[in-house]
Amino acid sequence: MKCPRLSTVSASLVLTFSVLSAVCAQEIGQTAGSHPQGMPDLHWRLVGPFRGGRTRAATGVPGEPNVFYVGQVNGGVWKTTDYGRTWQPIFDDQSTQSIGAIAVAPSDASTVYVASGEGLHRPDLSVGDGIYKSIDAGKTWQHLGLREGQQIPALAVDSRDANRLYAAVLGHPYGANEDRGIYRSTDGGTTWKKVLYKDANTGGSDVKVDPQHPDVIYASLWESRLGPWERGAGYVVAAAAGSGARRVWEQ
Repeated sequence: MKCPRLSTVSASLVLTFSVLSAVCAQEIGQTAGSHPQGMPDLHWRLVGPFRGGRTRAATGVPGEPNVFYVGQVNGGVWKTTDYGRTWQPIFDDQSTQSIGAIAVAPSDASTVYVASGEGLHRPDLSVGDGIYKSIDAGKTWQHLGLREGQQIPALAVDSRDANRLYAAVLGHPYGANEDRGIYRSTDGGTTWKKVLYKDANTGGSDVKVDPQHPDVIYASLWESRLGPWERGAGYVVAAAAGSGARRVWEQ
């Protein structure tokens, strides 16, 4: 088998050749003798989508090395099914194009969650209006709530259950917001419960599920406020002692 070749295009997203190495797994490590072949050098290549803009989120699909989703901070969600040769915008009909995170359910590749609001504190940031879900691999979308989260930079889905997921809600970039924190849903996003919260100034910046022990959840909090002004080419962000990491055992 000859490994497929990724076409080079002018792009905003950079993906590693380690993705391609998964496609070529039958070749790498197999030789005529008993000694395994070494891994080849890996290189970066631009694969697109070149009209997408600054990229905040990207994810592959377990068992489908040709399929990727990417989300831009003001360019919506794009999907490729041919290793990045071509890309299709699949989120244009939704009310926001600011994307902070994408997650494909490990147990069901047709279930895709998208969190809006880029979650990056910078002068030209954009905010979103909550979380979206697709159960047909991006063909149609349903809004799931958390609309006042505004910035949701991370999602994590339980490896056993596509309906059990976590969202890190950073909140309003310029002021206090009670919607900040780490949220959990056990019904596919129909309802949400705030499971980790410090105060209205401290939001969730990341959340991960241990793939081997899905009852163990890791999360980080960020106490931050972006000022609506700039000084020269810079800008002001205040980060305080409320930031940090947490580990939670789910029951």
